[in-house]
Amino acid sequence: MSFRKVVRQSKFRHVFGQPVKTEQCYDDIRVSRVTWDSTFCAVNPSFVAIIVEASGGGAFLVLPLHKTGRIDKSYPTVCGHTGPVLDIEWCPHNDHVIASGSEDCTVMVWQVPEGGLVQPLTEPVVVMEGHSKRVGIIAWHPSTRNVLLSAGCDNVVLIWNVGTGEELYRLEGMHPDLIYSVSWSRDGSRFCTACKDKSVRVIDPRRGTVLLEKERAHEGARPMRAIFLADGKIFTTGFSRMSERQLALWDTENLEEPMGLQELDSSNGALLPFYDPDTNVVYVCGKGDSSIRYFEITEEPPYIHFLNTFTSKEPQRGMGWMPKRGLDVSKCEIARFYKLHERKCEPIIMTVPRKSDLFQDDLYPDTAGPDPALEAEEWVAGQTAGPLLVSLRQAYVPSKQRELKVNRHSLLHDGRSAPTATATASAAPAPTAPSSRLSAPPALSTGTGSPAAGGRLDEVLQEVAALRALVAEQGQRIARLEEQLSRLENGHV
Repeated sequence: MSFRKVVRQSKFRHVFGQPVKTEQCYDDIRVSRVTWDSTFCAVNPSFVAIIVEASGGGAFLVLPLHKTGRIDKSYPTVCGHTGPVLDIEWCPHNDHVIASGSEDCTVMVWQVPEGGLVQPLTEPVVVMEGHSKRVGIIAWHPSTRNVLLSAGCDNVVLIWNVGTGEELYRLEGMHPDLIYSVSWSRDGSRFCTACKDKSVRVIDPRRGTVLLEKERAHEGARPMRAIFLADGKIFTTGFSRMSERQLALWDTENLEEPMGLQELDSSNGALLPFYDPDTNVVYVCGKGDSSIRYFEITEEPPYIHFLNTFTSKEPQRGMGWMPKRGLDVSKCEIARFYKLHERKCEPIIMTVPRKSDLFQDDLYPDTAGPDPALEAEEWVAGQTAGPLLVSLRQAYVPSKQRELKVNRHSLLHDGRSAPTATATASAAPAPTAPSSRLSAPPALSTGTGSPAAGGRLDEVLQEVAALRALVAEQGQRIARLEEQLSRLENGHV
């Protein structure tokens, strides 16, 4: 009888993190020292935004992704708030629009010019005033244009129509204490909150009702967080009664007991979860930690499967998370973090090692695109829709060795037989076809005096067309064989 340990099969088991080179970091940035459990960083495929120290108000940097290296102290900032900025988030439907919440009790939405800032940005597109205390949480609707959620220390959640600047819904009296986190569901029909009273609530904003409530989701008194997963389950981070950090997974059909519960360690930093709905992987970063742990959520017990830990030397002050459409799919990159140190921002790339350089369909299912599924008026009227999905295959750039090379230049040379078209590929040789299909055309004469010249030219053109079709067919066959080879190498029979 064999007692060999069975290792759970997962394509993400060997995911590894790699910090970029020093010259690709953003240096000499004075990251905010505000005592608030926010990420302090927001990223999209065009810009990285970082909340920074500012005198006489609140400010944040907006840098084009390519603007790496040392950032000059005089670099322009977004500086319209009169109090420290607590949270920022890019609009998922416009890479040049960002929202910010501040201690000055306001929510502001900004339009960043093409190419980034060349002078300080002091005039927001819209200012939304409705909170009586500082605004610590900002969350855009995942699938509806111009709908923004804000939560303040007045324990009130507000839903705004950014396009008009008006308040759509005011949800008060639902939270008796400070709101720690807010997360929209995948289709934006509801959201979940984590509160200082240790309860997790699921709320329908359009009806203004609490649909579900789980009291004492985590027994500890320190901050907890809750996020919606793609299938409607809720993932929470918090502390036990003995101040040990915990992760838990909850089924919204039955909140009596968690589906899975794991204890991590005894550190005191709040755990910030980042969720990838395409791969069902959750990355957990602790404020003040120097590591990123990642877990795969599955349908089989114990439901939360530890994958690996990325560890570095410096503690993190905050963390940014790149949307899937901003990743380099040709290098099998499945996540990219922007780790905030005390004086710099360091990108960290998470990669799945693969031998094949083909586009990896299993790593990159269709993901949320930049186009909204609904307008704000449609959502208010009761319509619900998930994000519009796009394929990342268009972003795939094959390596140069894999370019198809067809040699046609000598097909009509005087008195010579034309060579066959050749296709080169790096991963697999071209399969041999029957000789009758690949035979070279007969020797051709280019003399114009023969009455049969026109007929010979037609033959040449037909032969060229046949060769082109043959090359295309063989290229498709090579691609199919390489895809089969990739599946075999990765254990998918």
